[in-house]
Amino acid sequence: MHSAGLATAGTPRQPSKRRIPVSHLGMSDPHQLFDDTSSAQSRGYGAQREPSGLGYPTASASPQGAFLNDPVSNMAMAYGSSLAAQGKELVDKNIDRFIPVTKLKYYFAVDTLYVGKKLGLLFFPYLHQDWEVQYQQDTPVAPRFDINAPDLYIPAMAFITYILVAGLALGTQERFSPDLLGLQASSALAWLTLEVLAILLSLYLVTANTDLTTIDLVAFLGYKYVGMIGGVLMGLLFGKIGYYLVLGWCCVSIFVFMIRTLRLKILAEAAAEGVPVRGARNQLRMYLTMAVAAAQPLLMYWLTFHLVR
Repeated sequence: MHSAGLATAGTPRQPSKRRIPVSHLGMSDPHQLFDDTSSAQSRGYGAQREPSGLGYPTASASPQGAFLNDPVSNMAMAYGSSLAAQGKELVDKNIDRFIPVTKLKYYFAVDTLYVGKKLGLLFFPYLHQDWEVQYQQDTPVAPRFDINAPDLYIPAMAFITYILVAGLALGTQERFSPDLLGLQASSALAWLTLEVLAILLSLYLVTANTDLTTIDLVAFLGYKYVGMIGGVLMGLLFGKIGYYLVLGWCCVSIFVFMIRTLRLKILAEAAAEGVPVRGARNQLRMYLTMAVAAAQPLLMYWLTFHLVR
């Protein structure tokens, strides 16, 4: 026994072979030649999302969180937000001063039914009886609920269509050119602008207190493009006879339409003010209404007669 013990003591002790788990080696496969960098990245990502007490990542795990927790950065963000809000408010005020966007929305509040009825009213105003504009709490209702309300959708679409029809007419006559088409559009806009300015000046001179706005005038004066389109199209299809017949009907229709519409806008205000019907001021307002209505057929002919040969 002693000899065995001595022999054991004299022999150097061999280290025991203990199995090390693969996870401690940092390798998924002991036969893998290269380290799996994807697993290392995933472990690093997991380390960043080390859960807190409720299972959410801590705020200090990323530089963004540290930036958001900084009171100076919070003050800068709040100041920037307030500056942006003030700038937006200033831009909105300046836009509304020159372009009343909120008012323009009212004039485009139309639907298909309103457009159909309005076009019928423009071609056949003789059958219409009630021309009063409906109000709700001192505010006119949207055009889609009242056929008598002015809108800008029909005048805008009619103006664009008139330019296209004019280009078609010039093309059939082999006279089309971009310059000539641009001249046609600019002349129509120039005449419309002159009309609006002349009516506003006349209303000021006759001291007529009316609720007519500049946009209302543009809407009413823009309805004549509907008749102009009809006249030119009939001229292309049936020649001069068709042009004069349809344009003549549309001229009479727009004259009646403007008389009955503007009469309530201009003369009704005079009656509400107690001005005598046969008074001098009221006579001037009546003449102004007649002049505006009579100018529409003249301009309809002037802007279309050269398009039909």
